Amino acid sequence: MRSLAERMDPKITAQAISKYEAGKMMPSSAVLVGLGKALDVSLDFLMSAQVETLDGLEFRKHSSTLARDRARAEAVLIDNLERYLTIEEVLGIPSTGGWFENRRYDSVATEEQIDDKADELRKTWDLGLDPVPSLCALLEEKGIKVVEADLPERISGLACQVLRDGKPVADAVVVSKWTNVERKRLTLAHELAHRIIRSTGNPAIKLERAMNRFAGAFLVPSRHLLEAAGVGRRRITYYEIIRLKHAYGVSAAAMLVRLRQVGVLRPSTVERAFRTFARSWRKREPEPIGHDQGFAAFEKPQRFKRLVWRAVGEELISPVRAAALLNESLDTVEQQITGPTTH
Repeated sequence: MRSLAERMDPKITAQAISKYEAGKMMPSSAVLVGLGKALDVSLDFLMSAQVETLDGLEFRKHSSTLARDRARAEAVLIDNLERYLTIEEVLGIPSTGGWFENRRYDSVATEEQIDDKADELRKTWDLGLDPVPSLCALLEEKGIKVVEADLPERISGLACQVLRDGKPVADAVVVSKWTNVERKRLTLAHELAHRIIRSTGNPAIKLERAMNRFAGAFLVPSRHLLEAAGVGRRRITYYEIIRLKHAYGVSAAAMLVRLRQVGVLRPSTVERAFRTFARSWRKREPEPIGHDQGFAAFEKPQRFKRLVWRAVGEELISPVRAAALLNESLDTVEQQITGPTTH
């Protein structure tokens, strides 16, 4: 509070901020504007109350991520969810969370069971064995609110449930707009895993490791990969790894790990690869999927934007309101309403 008070213009005291938080005093309009600037959030974010509580907040982050980065990511999440839930309310679409409550597993004792759970979910969703063209579209279809946002550099994604009056009203996943499509798809699948598996039930399998295993199994089903690459290989070529990574839309490093998990490659072969030619792959993606190419062309959340434009078309919100919800200029929104001008 002291730090925030020092950044404020107009100047206010930490005690005043405490009273605002406790509901004992209301800030003036000038103070509200100052708070928005100091916190780098919109006035809608400060004034709305769609998001009451975030439950089960999970970050996909670098181990050295600072507390302030996590706080910033949480603020970005709330801001986006406020706008998302607002447009649903405008359109009269009921927000229903807890979609995964009856699909969660309390424990998975082995890594093979994790693969089984990923296969079961694919079967439940009638996905077959082929690569999923767009995880964003799939999760949105299954009731998850997917947001692509400007997250701090060391955070690639986070997931949570939104609660109101103690009841879930939305499941949400946020991914960084700056990450490449290979990492984005793994992040989405990783956050999906958090909605499916509560714990491992095995001290030898850490929860984040289980989430990564589920993500790999969901994106790259073992039976499909074995048919594509064979079993018990002594080595695999760079060409094959790149072809497989582009076919499934995952990173080259994740593909190497998955080849070991399903039995295509021996553990020693994969370990040797990460010591030699694949040493830099965890930091620098070889032959990345280009922007708007392949999976990258489809791996973008669409539902929120569609709902805003539907509300504009039904004249339920003004162009000004649409611009605020979409974080776009009024000129851009008006051009999308009228179409290109002709002379």
